Amino acid sequence: MSKAFTREDDSGEGDDAAAENEGGAQEKTLPTGVKNYITTGGAERLKAELKKLLYEERPELVRVVAWAASNGDRSENGDYIYGKRRMREVDRRIRFLTKRLESAEVIDPTTQKSDRILFGATVKILDEEGAERTYSIVGVDEIEPRKGHISWRSPVARALLNSRVGDVVSFQSPRALPGESELVELEVLEIKYEAISS
Repeated sequence: MSKAFTREDDSGEGDDAAAENEGGAQEKTLPTGVKNYITTGGAERLKAELKKLLYEERPELVRVVAWAASNGDRSENGDYIYGKRRMREVDRRIRFLTKRLESAEVIDPTTQKSDRILFGATVKILDEEGAERTYSIVGVDEIEPRKGHISWRSPVARALLNSRVGDVVSFQSPRALPGESELVELEVLEIKYEAISS
């Protein structure tokens, strides 16, 4: 049955599971028992978003919904219906961010002291075609592929973790066709531990 023909649940129950299963980059689920590593910059961004939702957006939505409800019939009141829907979305995001921050293990990349690639490293690599790329290994809530910010759970990051400058690592390409095996090799050129810009 199409989602368009199902009744929307006003209770908000199941919102967390729905939000986490929608596949949005901001709401990736973590397997049970896996630590929720996040950089200091990532944690600050999540805290700022939570603060804005709690103290700016949600109070404004409550005001709009209360005003819309005072206008009478709620069944065909667009302001009321949209306001309630948006409030559920905001409440779902607040719950998600609160849980994520409570479980976060914050790591400051600038305090890492290692010649190996660890969480928070910014790594320059040389790929098989001779192109240099730079990746920063971040938490699942900080992924920004265009900036080279990759999750520590990604195939590339897992291959790079614990390697040193000069090491050649290989990993199974996620772009390989089903049933085919395509190993990709990367050479580590440089490892830095610095603040990761957003």
